[in-house]
Amino acid sequence: MVSQPILCLERVGDAMPVAQLTLEIRIEHAQSLKDRRQVVRSLKDQLRQSFNISVAEMDEAVVWQSATLGVVAISRSRDYLHGLIEEVERAARRMTNELGAELSDSFWDYIES
Repeated sequence: MVSQPILCLERVGDAMPVAQLTLEIRIEHAQSLKDRRQVVRSLKDQLRQSFNISVAEMDEAVVWQSATLGVVAISRSRDYLHGLIEEVERAARRMTNELGAELSDSFWDYIES
C-alpha cells in the first residue's frame, strides 16, 4: 500500500477577503413567474459569463416584479475585489436595463474568512 501525501489548503493567519454584493431588481413588466424567471436567469448567466463570480437568487419567487441576487467573489487582494465588485455592479445595471428591468438597489461588503 502506497501512502498518498496529504494536501493542506489551510494556512494559519492568512485571512482571505470575500466580497458579497446584493442586487435588488425591479421587473415592472413581469406578468407571470415565467417573465420574472427569464430576466433573473438571463442576468445570472450574463454575469457568470462576464466575471469570475458566483451568483445566486436570494429570495423566493413569490413576487413577480422583484428579485434579489447575491454575488460573491474571493481574492487575496481587497483592491482587486473592490474594482471587480464595482465593475459587476455597473454591468448588472446595464444588463438589467437591456432586459427591461431596473437595478433598484445594490450594496456590498467584505466578509473575512
